[in-house]
Amino acid sequence: MHIETVRNEALSENGYFLYDAGEAVVIDPMRAISPYLEKLAATNIRLKYVLMTHFHADFISGHQELAARTGATIVFGPTAKPLYRAHIAKDNDLLHVGESTIKVLHTPGHSLESTSFLVSNASGKDIAIFTGDTLFVGEIGRPDIVQQLKSEITPEFLAGLLYDSLRNKILPLSDDIMIYPAHGAGSDCGKNIGNSPVDTIGHQKKVNYALNPQLQRDRFIAIATEGLPVPPAYYPFNVLLNQSACTTTQEEMMCNGLHPLTVNAFEKAREENAALIIDTRAVSAFSTAFIPGAVYIALDDQFSKLTGALITDLQQPILLVLDEGTEQAVISRLVNIGYNNTIGYLQGGIEAWIKAEKPVAALLHIEAYDFENNYHQQQGICLMDVRKTCEYNSQHIIGSKHFPLGEIYKWSKTLNPDNTIHLLCSSGNRSATAASILAAGGFGNVLNITGGIQALLNTDLPRSAYQEPVSQL
Repeated sequence: MHIETVRNEALSENGYFLYDAGEAVVIDPMRAISPYLEKLAATNIRLKYVLMTHFHADFISGHQELAARTGATIVFGPTAKPLYRAHIAKDNDLLHVGESTIKVLHTPGHSLESTSFLVSNASGKDIAIFTGDTLFVGEIGRPDIVQQLKSEITPEFLAGLLYDSLRNKILPLSDDIMIYPAHGAGSDCGKNIGNSPVDTIGHQKKVNYALNPQLQRDRFIAIATEGLPVPPAYYPFNVLLNQSACTTTQEEMMCNGLHPLTVNAFEKAREENAALIIDTRAVSAFSTAFIPGAVYIALDDQFSKLTGALITDLQQPILLVLDEGTEQAVISRLVNIGYNNTIGYLQGGIEAWIKAEKPVAALLHIEAYDFENNYHQQQGICLMDVRKTCEYNSQHIIGSKHFPLGEIYKWSKTLNPDNTIHLLCSSGNRSATAASILAAGGFGNVLNITGGIQALLNTDLPRSAYQEPVSQL
């Protein structure tokens, strides 16, 4: 059995391609199925199964399109209820691929249908387990996603199921079995996922608190449910999309957005569709000149996650301002997380807009050393840190207030738009996003700190440094 990882860095997502003796399996495919089709063509083998560990919340899976293109059978574990043709396997069912065998292990907890797939070779030796969002390297899947769809299913209830799944299905397995999870570090599907892409069960038993045999059920539930950030707003909608039948291909979704629009057509499309403008250029370029009302989201590893956290309506019409040559990258990232209503991009970029003498705005900013001088000279300066909770808790400037970017539409209502506000993140990108949203909301005295906390750490500002404990038995 050969195992290859197909990774989507933008979502910290791991899909897998397995093949043995002329037959192949794909596990948790990403939206773009071309890498799998290319591998099938290169190896000249038949795709037999598309295995789904659960209905994913953070991305749209390509399982339906891949099955339609290849004739493979989609397989879910027990309790899954897809609204399209699929094989619903029973717990402990066996699937045969070439000379290898895949055992279906129902491991609910992250979601009710969550399932792991245990692979054994031709000799019957267990060699690998694909755990989906049940078990990550150093962490477990968060148990609060289902509650966004069914309020009666509490995180505590799911955490209890997860405790049982780990104790009854994972811990009894051999220490040398390799764990292949659905996500790596950076994913919002776990609180503190480790940096290693894979690991052995034996090593995880030593370092992962969730597999500590001394950890009692009540304490496990408390740890699994405490300190969970608010899940991105698009998560429940993606679950429903992955559960629903879909006949539209990714290519067709992409074509909807790849429309260059003249300045006048862009302006008209904005008015007629109540479209949101997303600007993805470098922060320095955006800060100098942007279309009033545009939301800045940098085209980096945070783009998909921030878009999903900030735009709650997946049907929201979207217009783009971007750098030439990045059209495919931006629109594919939107399609991958379910935003299929991009209606075009500004032909010629912001330069064409300025040449047409259309109105532009600029972001106020302040250099790190200038902020340091103000910090020491003024009392009660308003410094807002928009990073994630784990980042803020790891290290922050004394006196700063923590306002996570993903909750900006909630906390911005508590602010006085006449006050001077300094915004801070790790590098200046996310704080620029916050500044653009506040500017669109009527805040006129917002200063983005250039270079973020990375720049401030080179000054003499007082800072706090502490790390929250991951677990306590």
